Amino acid sequence: MKGKSQLFEDNRQLFKTVLAVAVPIMIQNGFTSFVNLLDNIMVGRLGTEQMSGVAIVNQILFVYNLCIFGGLSGAGIFTAQYFGKNDNEGIRNTFRFKFILALTVSAIALLVFTFFGSSLINLYLSDSAEGGDLMAALSYGKEYLNIMIVGLPVFALVQTYSSTLRECGQTVVPMKAGVAAVLVNLLFNYLLIFGSFGFPALGVRGAAIATVLSRFVELSVVASWTHKHTSEVSFANGLYRTLRVPSHLVSEIMKKGMILLLNEALWSLGMSLVNQCFSTRGLNAVAGTNIASTLDNLFKVVFLAFGNSVGIIVGRLLGSGKMEEARKTDTKIICFSVFFSAFVGLFMLSLAKLFPQLYNTTDSARSIATSIIMVQAICMPIEAFKNATYFTLRSGGRTFITFLFDGFSTMTVNFPIAFILSRYTDASVLWIFISVQIGGLVKALLGFILVKKGVWVRNIVKE
Repeated sequence: MKGKSQLFEDNRQLFKTVLAVAVPIMIQNGFTSFVNLLDNIMVGRLGTEQMSGVAIVNQILFVYNLCIFGGLSGAGIFTAQYFGKNDNEGIRNTFRFKFILALTVSAIALLVFTFFGSSLINLYLSDSAEGGDLMAALSYGKEYLNIMIVGLPVFALVQTYSSTLRECGQTVVPMKAGVAAVLVNLLFNYLLIFGSFGFPALGVRGAAIATVLSRFVELSVVASWTHKHTSEVSFANGLYRTLRVPSHLVSEIMKKGMILLLNEALWSLGMSLVNQCFSTRGLNAVAGTNIASTLDNLFKVVFLAFGNSVGIIVGRLLGSGKMEEARKTDTKIICFSVFFSAFVGLFMLSLAKLFPQLYNTTDSARSIATSIIMVQAICMPIEAFKNATYFTLRSGGRTFITFLFDGFSTMTVNFPIAFILSRYTDASVLWIFISVQIGGLVKALLGFILVKKGVWVRNIVKE
């Protein structure tokens, strides 16, 4: 009885630790996704062309967002382990690396979107199927993109600060900053999209302005807190005294981090290409998949937060040399994630027919959205498992394996399935979507094998 009681107590304590990390991330991401959902509905009330134009641009920007995430994640592996080792100078150096990389990637993205934005949007506008005014969708997309690119460097700096704070155990501050930002976003969306309370009715341009404003607010909150609370986050002392990063650390981060950057770039590019395949079925398909992904983004914050918990908690254990504890902890967090995601999926399933009715679009687009939401809800536990295994492999610095597991598999399995079915068959967008999900089972099996073998159990900041 004593042994069982101790096991229960240990599991309860671990659960509290996981929730202490995961809940603030869930709240921030959940609140953000909820406001994005409301924004999406507001734009959706304008019409199919407006919603499609904005959805296409957000899909393109998704590649940039994931490149930032991937680039910072490489340094973040070291940050979490340096924190476990109580090495503040190591944390400062990883922050500086993130800062330089984030601004460099943003500068490249600004050039690409400025000169090739229209061409990228056109890739998603197929005149081979029914669904609306393609030129109107292109025009709305260009209006939205031209304003959104102003906020790219700001987004990059927000991620630099927020990711470092989370890796150092400060998950509440990024949450508060995120909540403040989404409230600003929601308010100005309401004022500027429809022209409420005497403000100009700017439509999709209003949605973009609101998003950019919210990012400036988020950066001001997270950066000011960091530099005012140096007693709580010691790494902030002398943070900008120099931007020089030791060459040996740059080399180590580049070995692992650049693979993660390539991984996120390939994964996001692969998913964008998959969505481009969906778009060959017309604007109804673009609208329907956008509606479904908006709801999916709201509900998957649960397993995404658990995945981040794996990277942070397990990373600290590995950095402090507690290998066996890291292995056991990882298994338990993965189980937590899958278990809770199953319940979340059931709730999402109950909304599949109701949610699309909120949009001012065609019956065909609503029908597509309902069917895809059902598939996403059923697949939620599998997606949770894949996400947790990805963060497990990453926590031990196994970046090349995560590259093969994630980005490479998306480009070599998911995208080819979507491409072949969209170009050489008459399959509907629903059956293309289902086929892509089935292809994702390969990743789940591979993740199970790699995690069980323990190839990720390593301390990469020992020396």
